Amino acid sequence: MEVAVIVAILGFIGAFIAGMVGIGGAIIMIPLLYFVPSILGFKQLSMQTVAGITIVQVLIATGTAALVHRADNYINKRLVKWMGTTIIIASFIGGFASKYVSETVMQQIFAVLALIAALMMFIPKDERIGGTKLSFNKVLAVVCTSIIGVLAGIIGAGGAFLLVPVMLFVLNIPLRITVGSSLAIVFFSALSGFLAKAYTNQIVWSLAIAIIIGTVPGAYLGGSVSKYIPVKVLKGFLAILISATALKMLISVF
Repeated sequence: MEVAVIVAILGFIGAFIAGMVGIGGAIIMIPLLYFVPSILGFKQLSMQTVAGITIVQVLIATGTAALVHRADNYINKRLVKWMGTTIIIASFIGGFASKYVSETVMQQIFAVLALIAALMMFIPKDERIGGTKLSFNKVLAVVCTSIIGVLAGIIGAGGAFLLVPVMLFVLNIPLRITVGSSLAIVFFSALSGFLAKAYTNQIVWSLAIAIIIGTVPGAYLGGSVSKYIPVKVLKGFLAILISATALKMLISVF
């Protein structure tokens, strides 16, 4: 079996979860692409290669799933305008800088960010489900998005695994709106990061094409399934997923 086939299968899995819980998929794609090929007997992909492949998966997954959520009016345009514009600039900076960041540092950044995201998801908070009208602190949103965008660009992520808990617990945005709007925001982040990594020759195109083949059906299916899953189930699944990934990466790095 070619490594490209493995990458395509992993792309489907990551994209399905991306659409279902409103993340770009990087939180699982990065450890999957880094560990699974070597477990199956293939040469281990470098962290820089993994980051380049992952940003392509996140770009396709979030773009596809965002279209599904847009049809259900779960995307807030004002929120996307403020945070999306900010993350485009920040993610490009991170994606460009990643060419000069060592593999160990990239792993450490991912592990720490995943752990922070996991801890934030366990903060108790009353659910706010309904409506599409909301107010949020624009300055705080821009600052948080800038930091997330730069770090996400470095590791080849869209940043949703940090963006989602920040939107929920810092900006106090309803979960359904967070799920839909974060996909649109992360799409802009992934697009910017993708352009930066492509410009600096950090993408292995054969594997990028393979992951696209698995990502498109996975993202569409995940986005469709999310509409039928209770809010508490979505939040619980996301918290467990991020926690498991953070633990795995922390053990491998430290």
